[in-house]
Amino acid sequence: MKKQIFIAALSLGAIALGTKQVMAQNSGQISTSVNIILSDVIAMDIGSVASEGAVDFNYGNTNDYNSAKNVTVPNSLVIISSKNFDVKVKSEGTHFVSGANVIPVDILQVKAIPGGSLTGTLNEVTLSTTNQILVSNASPGAKQSLNIAYYISAEKASNILLGKPKGTYTQTITYTATAL
Repeated sequence: MKKQIFIAALSLGAIALGTKQVMAQNSGQISTSVNIILSDVIAMDIGSVASEGAVDFNYGNTNDYNSAKNVTVPNSLVIISSKNFDVKVKSEGTHFVSGANVIPVDILQVKAIPGGSLTGTLNEVTLSTTNQILVSNASPGAKQSLNIAYYISAEKASNILLGKPKGTYTQTITYTATAL
């Protein structure tokens, strides 16, 4: 009897294994999973005009000191981001400096202006050493360009710049893109 039970169990096992092999041979199908692993990214393109560039305000005659000056830089920043973000701006110091001579940075207005491909709330700020939001809630995307205008009013030119010693006064302005 033991022998019959052993043969029956062996037969069932062979049938079960044989069935699996037959099923596998007949299906011709195999599955695998594919993973797309995303990370949040945010970066400013090294090709941005603002990268290592310079914005010049020239005051060479009396008319210059009595007029507002505006310098617009198209495609100042080129940004890629996988999330909504803000663009912030600040100066690295409290003054534009030429040797021992200084001009306060708050003489300059910085404004995000329409015309680039970047979408969000465009703002104008008075330059300072504190990060200020130039563009808020910008949409994610690749190679988004931002146009920036720099402005010195006629009043500030005549009241602050007039009478300063000649020279090139310089200050570094830093832009930062921060994911929300």
